[in-house]
Amino acid sequence: MERRLYRSRDEKMIGGVCGGLAEYFNVDPTLVRLVWVIITLVGGAGVLLYIVLWVIIPLAPPPPPAPA
Repeated sequence: MERRLYRSRDEKMIGGVCGGLAEYFNVDPTLVRLVWVIITLVGGAGVLLYIVLWVIIPLAPPPPPAPA
């Protein structure tokens, strides 16, 4: 099965970018958010990169409906 990068519908605080990256790399979303904050504070480009990824990465498709 092919893995695809999506913004998360479940692990989302603002746009779901960090949650989607965490799901893709199979790590804790808190760690991804922490690394993202560090990148933003050190380099300053984190906010702009987040906005670009928010626009580029598609939202995850909705889960299939539960059987009745």
